[in-house]
Amino acid sequence: MNKIGLLLIVLLCINCKNEKAELSLAKYQQWHTIEIPFEGPETSESAEENPFLNYKLEVTFKHEETEYQIRGFYAADGNSAETSADAGNVWKVRFTPDKIGRWSYSAQLFYGDSIAIKSVAATKIDLSSAAGQFEVLPSNKTGKDFRAHGRLIADNGYFKFKDSDAYWLKGGADSPENLLAFEDFDATYRMQSSNDDGEAKTNDTIHSYAPHLEDWNEGDVTWQDGKGKGLVGALNYLASKNMNVAYFLTLNIKGDGKDVWPYVDPDDFTRFDVSKLAQWEIVFQHMQSKGILLHMVLQETENETMLDDGDTGPLRRLYFQELVARFGHHLGLNFNLGEENGYADFSPISQNDQQRKAMTDFLTEIDPYNHPILLHTHSHEPARGAVLDSIIGFKNLDGLSLQVDKREAAAEVVTTWKEKSVKAGHNWMITMDEIGLWHTGAQADEVTPNHDSLRGNVLWGTLLSGAAGVEWYFGAHNFYNDLNAEDWRTRDRLWELTDHALSFFQNYLPYWEMQPNKMLVNDPKAHCFMKEDEVYALYLPEGKLQTIDLSHSQVSYTVRWYNPLNGGDLQLGSVETLTGGAIQAIGNPPTEVKQLQDWVVLLQVKENK
Repeated sequence: MNKIGLLLIVLLCINCKNEKAELSLAKYQQWHTIEIPFEGPETSESAEENPFLNYKLEVTFKHEETEYQIRGFYAADGNSAETSADAGNVWKVRFTPDKIGRWSYSAQLFYGDSIAIKSVAATKIDLSSAAGQFEVLPSNKTGKDFRAHGRLIADNGYFKFKDSDAYWLKGGADSPENLLAFEDFDATYRMQSSNDDGEAKTNDTIHSYAPHLEDWNEGDVTWQDGKGKGLVGALNYLASKNMNVAYFLTLNIKGDGKDVWPYVDPDDFTRFDVSKLAQWEIVFQHMQSKGILLHMVLQETENETMLDDGDTGPLRRLYFQELVARFGHHLGLNFNLGEENGYADFSPISQNDQQRKAMTDFLTEIDPYNHPILLHTHSHEPARGAVLDSIIGFKNLDGLSLQVDKREAAAEVVTTWKEKSVKAGHNWMITMDEIGLWHTGAQADEVTPNHDSLRGNVLWGTLLSGAAGVEWYFGAHNFYNDLNAEDWRTRDRLWELTDHALSFFQNYLPYWEMQPNKMLVNDPKAHCFMKEDEVYALYLPEGKLQTIDLSHSQVSYTVRWYNPLNGGDLQLGSVETLTGGAIQAIGNPPTEVKQLQDWVVLLQVKENK
């Protein structure tokens, strides 16, 4: 054989090997979580050398356009959700790639005294499969699934998908706040029942969500031979009502429920329950597939100084790091710094301004994905303002998880703090997450069938004032309350009404570009949300003949009506078009509804044909 022939054979062999190497690369999808296990040192949750403190797993993920540093975690035997194992030699990292194409990764495990939370002399520990490559393809998901859209971030006072121009509004459940106090999670129980006047009453029973077993579907996730069906079914039901957020505490030791914590022992804040957290992850993954935002509330007012006396010291840093390492990869997630954070008469032992800012800065520093960070407020002044006036404009706080005691004031409170934040140079996202009064909240449908005051004052009132979403709190003194609610169907009608509002905003409004202006409508109880010379959305509490001041505008608009009770298509009223330049009568609503009710009016600039 001549030299040219031999060279061709060599080149063909090299090409064949390259093709085989390409084919052997692991294939994943954009925005789908990748979980990579590594074999490292054998240890346990209770080992003398604490695996949560004295080891640190760091993994670098590289793409030609970007790079991420991701913290890993101890995973016992690697299958603890099924085995409940508390020992083993498996360490893991979870990562959600945002770019299509070739990625590489390299992992390093370090050992040192408290290395997880401070810089110390370290020993590098060998890991199996410590480096590799993989290929990321486009996502095959559609619909509500967050893997069809990407990661939510805070942008211009709203949720927005980072990799597109699409904005997103939330609506859903603020209760039960102890959602994770579920009997099918390992080592989950109530430490102490409550009879206090200022909170919901509890007994020794935690959640089973038995009414929602019927909502679990064949093929849905479970663990340990069928555990998890009640909670998974509940989330299926919530998604079936087109709700897209659920609020939950991850730490309520000393709080109202006293039944949720990530630790092996509620008296030891340095050791984490690996199997419990793996089971949480199964549920969180299911929530993401259903398009349900994880509203992760990190503490509550009774325990905000429990870790490090309120400082961001070793215990708080360890807690935050474990949550971010295990769950930060999720696309639809916002961190809430704490329920009712700060001083109030009923909660005098509290974090101060410096501690709040340090906590916010640290969470920003360790979160590689830039999830929105919100702060839950007290329900009224001066307690609310005393906390917020000192942190407004703070660059790393994305906004407020708002609590308001009097529903008639909800829209005004949203407007006040939106305006203050814009003036401070940092437009806050404000979500209407807990409506009062504290003992009442959102009652069951059988008590208030159409939730009239909630629908008008809170739902439409706050969204038309610039709120980024609404969640419903079930109150402390209702039969199905903020701690014992087992069946979300008790508010079935409330979810429908919320869906009607969200659908209107998503289908018809560039809401992220709009501003409230109640003064344009002659009814002081009405609301107006506008983008000048383009679109106006009006909420009329009683649907009566109203006027709108269009003196500032010189264009013509179509006039359409939307039924907040029934949703559906836009409808014609008695006036079909309006022209700017003067105060104009809006006309009467459609005649299909005879009784007096609220209506929403949409004015859209009339296109020239």
